[in-house]
Amino acid sequence: MGVNFAKYRAALERQYTDRATIERQQEVVKPNKATVTEPIVAYADQPCRISQTGLPKDGQTEAQNDVDYLAKLFVSPDIEIRPGDTITVQRGYVAATDWIPLGAARSYQAGEPFLYPTHQEISLHREDYA
Repeated sequence: MGVNFAKYRAALERQYTDRATIERQQEVVKPNKATVTEPIVAYADQPCRISQTGLPKDGQTEAQNDVDYLAKLFVSPDIEIRPGDTITVQRGYVAATDWIPLGAARSYQAGEPFLYPTHQEISLHREDYA
């Protein structure tokens, strides 16, 4: 008797209360035939779940407060995420079928994805100034 991964995946995806937009660098040929590297949106508004993996490092100085921490993203295994992609996550929750944004969207750099039959986990790094 095999494992019903579709059943487990559906149960897991009911926990996805956030939304992610995945951007990556891609070479684009301009009308003047110049080739430039620009960010493109690979996926927009994808259901996901973000989780903090540990407490942020204390980067407070007199001049600035550095934000530097790791998080973990849980998302569909059907989405191709590459190391170095920029992932912007909007926290939210689902009330019945309504998605309601909570707070500001935050951007992260993606690590290497770890794939499972039901989902994938991606280590995210956030580095910013408060």
